[in-house]
Amino acid sequence: MLRTVTLIPGDSVGAETASAMRRLVRAAGVDISWEEMPAGVDAYERLGSPMPAETIESVRRNGYAIKGRIMTPVGEGYESPNLTLRKALNLFAGVRPLRHFPGVPSRYQDVDVVVIRESTEDVYAGIEHRVYPGVIQGLRVTTRTACERIVRFAFEYARRNGRAKVTLVHKANILKMSDGLFLRVGHELSASYPDIAFDAIIADNACMQMVRNPTRFDVLVCQNLFGDLLSDLGAGLVGGIAAVWGSMRNDQGTVVFEAIHGIAPSLEGKGIANPMTFIMPALALLRELGEIDAARNISQAMGDCLLAGVSTPDFGGSETTESFVDAVIARLPKG
Repeated sequence: MLRTVTLIPGDSVGAETASAMRRLVRAAGVDISWEEMPAGVDAYERLGSPMPAETIESVRRNGYAIKGRIMTPVGEGYESPNLTLRKALNLFAGVRPLRHFPGVPSRYQDVDVVVIRESTEDVYAGIEHRVYPGVIQGLRVTTRTACERIVRFAFEYARRNGRAKVTLVHKANILKMSDGLFLRVGHELSASYPDIAFDAIIADNACMQMVRNPTRFDVLVCQNLFGDLLSDLGAGLVGGIAAVWGSMRNDQGTVVFEAIHGIAPSLEGKGIANPMTFIMPALALLRELGEIDAARNISQAMGDCLLAGVSTPDFGGSETTESFVDAVIARLPKG
């Protein structure tokens, strides 16, 4: 059956890397009907919204999407399009696997950690107001419902994927009510999962331990802000944001796979952006769709390229976006 997947290229180099990804997936023998939808700066300028309603509806209808990076203005301007999408579809669980990919320059080769991030509350609820001139108040929202949902998701993820331990990241020593609630929920729900070990760690210590000894962690479950920080910190340990991917999920089975890369306006139009930023989430999408052989073949071919020094400039090579994909395709099994 031909599967329809929403494709949101995003801003800057997203269109180039998304196109390269589509070509590679097709070469691996997988037919996907890509429903390309607008989001980002161009959508805002043309349609008046950086995350148009029709884009959200496409994701809702298809159930699967793959999305590039979308720019959010700093300190002013429109609400984060990612936040808009999460709210509209209740994409409460952010999942960021952190694992070294063969051939990627990295400080660690044995890291295998998954960060699970509650993605609807905390300071990312975006509730701010001016108390009086010079004083801004931002609210950090924490509810028992959201805490229970994300902690249960983390345990179920661990059980489903053969993981041994869930570690809850908190700051309950300072935020005694909000993070205290999150910590209590973790201990309460852990009793329902006797096959999964459980512990908790204060957020600043988690950051230090992630750098010093990341292999001590298995699954980390975090509220929104700490999950965001640890996700990118962990990406730096395994080769950077071009070498990882993420997903956002809800209870209805909707999954948005994300390219985790910068906007990189300096690379736009030069044809040298690393297509791995879109290929990595595409591999996860293929596995989700049951295209296991295709995902394995692409992964093996791409690893062979990197180990042979065939890469784009950000990984020390001289390939263009398209020539790197050509090299991967050339290493795919024939027939």
